Amino acid sequence: MSGPLTGMSLVEFAGIGPVPFAGMVLSDLGADVIRIDRIEADDHEVSSPVERGRRSIAVDLKTSSGRDVARDTIRKADGLFEGYRPGVMESLGLGPDVALAINPHLVYGRMTGWGQEGPLSDFAGHDINYIALSGALGHIGKATQAPDIPLNLLGDYGGGGMLLVVGMLAGLLEAAKSGCGQVIDAAMVDGVAQLMAAACGIMAQGHWEAERGENLLDGGAPFYGVYETADHRYISIGTIERRFHEQLARLAGIPFESLHDRMDRSTWPSKRRRMADLFATRTSDEWRDLLEATDSCFAPVLTVPEAARHPHLVSRSTYVHADGVLQPAPAPRFSRTPVRMGAKGPRIGEHTVEVLVSLGYDTERIRALSEGAVVRVASDVNNLRA
Repeated sequence: MSGPLTGMSLVEFAGIGPVPFAGMVLSDLGADVIRIDRIEADDHEVSSPVERGRRSIAVDLKTSSGRDVARDTIRKADGLFEGYRPGVMESLGLGPDVALAINPHLVYGRMTGWGQEGPLSDFAGHDINYIALSGALGHIGKATQAPDIPLNLLGDYGGGGMLLVVGMLAGLLEAAKSGCGQVIDAAMVDGVAQLMAAACGIMAQGHWEAERGENLLDGGAPFYGVYETADHRYISIGTIERRFHEQLARLAGIPFESLHDRMDRSTWPSKRRRMADLFATRTSDEWRDLLEATDSCFAPVLTVPEAARHPHLVSRSTYVHADGVLQPAPAPRFSRTPVRMGAKGPRIGEHTVEVLVSLGYDTERIRALSEGAVVRVASDVNNLRA
């Protein structure tokens, strides 16, 4: 293990979306993340990058013995994070009160969409619902058309998984000073609202129209948008600052008179049409040859496989091929405690024996738990060796 979190032990209760993403980030940063999987879960033929770097212990939490195993795992951990509906962990006897009673310095992270409290907290939802209610989705897309769905990046990963990671890191830092744990309530609706802070500021200044697609950063401004090229590809332009737009105008052949009233919204539709006509005269590669590596705030619109081949990202090893899967490398980067990518996602129960041995379980007890279907091991129970 390496990275700034080396020496930290965390327990992840297997889930979907933001929880495994947070587990990947924390593992990439060096934490020893033990994932408690459902005993009946199926192994995936191809391991997802978000599953990398963990150890898997498969436990039946519906049994009292299984819950004892989970408590023993929690007892030695620095932190725990889960993504169940409010009340589920409590119903299993693994809620914050129990966990902090057996491990007072534990940082207990809770990831939900709606939050632990509120009128909607007990109901189901997904990324699209959380970003809709939080006010983000309503501002993404073109005027007079339905909002565009930004994959599940804003809710699950930006406002969800990353917020959980921030909460866990802050909690671990505080616990190292105080010796006391606490509960982190990370809700996607809260995280997405935080991501809208700058937009709220622009609105407060009166510089944001109610209709999406008519503002500076949502595609309304002709100098901040996406344009189709002659080969039916797309390029991005982001010349918000006048000096950058002047360079773009000089290189691309945009009339300089467009600079004088560039912030006049009434001129934006006509200017966008003229720029669209201009960018349609050359291919994406031709524009790249002309504008890339200048201050024209230009980049081609690429897919993930294309991005992985771009010279800049190649030079930084931003994407890597590991275990037959193209995936992002760990980030951010550290000068003294470099991060390294963990092994591919484990098979369900691959490390059950290893983890139980580290908790002090002997071979006979592990065999009994396995034969009683309390835990699942990835090897023949007759060959268990502590």
